Amino acid sequence: MSNFKVAVQKRTWSPFSQDGYQYEREALDLIGAEIVEIDAETEEEFVNGARDADALLAVGRRMTENVIKGLDNVKVIGLSSVGADTVDVEAATTAGIVVTNVPDVFVEEVADHTLALALAAARKLKLMDRLMREDNWRSSRVHYDGTPRLRGQTFGLIAFGNIARAVARRCQPFGLRVIAFDPYVSELEMTSEDVDPLGFYEMLKQADFVSMHAPLNAETKHMMSTKEFEVMKETAIFINNGRGPTVDEAALINALQANQIAGAALDVFEVEPTPADNPLLAMDNVIATPHVASASSRMLPETRRRTGREIASVLQGRWPRSAINPGVLSRAGLERWQPYPMSRGPNR
Repeated sequence: MSNFKVAVQKRTWSPFSQDGYQYEREALDLIGAEIVEIDAETEEEFVNGARDADALLAVGRRMTENVIKGLDNVKVIGLSSVGADTVDVEAATTAGIVVTNVPDVFVEEVADHTLALALAAARKLKLMDRLMREDNWRSSRVHYDGTPRLRGQTFGLIAFGNIARAVARRCQPFGLRVIAFDPYVSELEMTSEDVDPLGFYEMLKQADFVSMHAPLNAETKHMMSTKEFEVMKETAIFINNGRGPTVDEAALINALQANQIAGAALDVFEVEPTPADNPLLAMDNVIATPHVASASSRMLPETRRRTGREIASVLQGRWPRSAINPGVLSRAGLERWQPYPMSRGPNR
């Protein structure tokens, strides 16, 4: 008989299921927690199977208000991602359920991908690759008319969280000036990273690259739309490695077709997988990748291990390392776990 039940939506194609949740179980087996797959087509079926669960692994199903209200015993919902847009966090908070995430596991990967896309777009690598394959060697050079050198340009960041800060540090060796908009981060935090804080529209006006790093919520959905693309420079490149719905995709397509901006580099889309006939995929001035910015050989195993540890911590009555809704922690009766100082541990 297990001590705890951790419910998860059953998915036949999921790598989580195929390997028997081996990474999550590294922590969960130690506390006698059993992972139970719920074979459900509807929310009602999922709730019926998960009603008595102690925790949810938020994979394969949106944890909506209806799902959360139907749960009798859940103490924690574990996410293997930075964003929490697949969970109704407000409903979870009302129910006293902790929602954990992994905000720092793949910061470096996403920052690398952001710079890779920016450089690829600036140097027109998609177009150059096509021309080479079409044996248009000599004609390729004319496409660089009016293309400025990278050094001295301005890189704008929408939001200034962990990933954006890592991007800023990567920009500086290239000689880029970095500016950012984030109403929730102090100017001192930005200037300490050699980043100039600006208002939203002033940042859009000045930037040669605009990189989206905002989380998805009611405030940020379609944060970039028609007006915002009109404000940007005609020579500017827009980059999104964050959340697709923060951008009004129809407005971005119109801006590119009307030459209001010079190009885009996208790892995320409003609808995923994005349809093969998406106009963005046919444009030479758009670099596109399939939501892989965080991918590396380390990323998936480590995010899954971390999710298991976070769920195990809450089930044992301890604070997790990261919670989307930290106000719930004290209400849930959890103890704040304090590790031993490195200089004064139990064996020192």
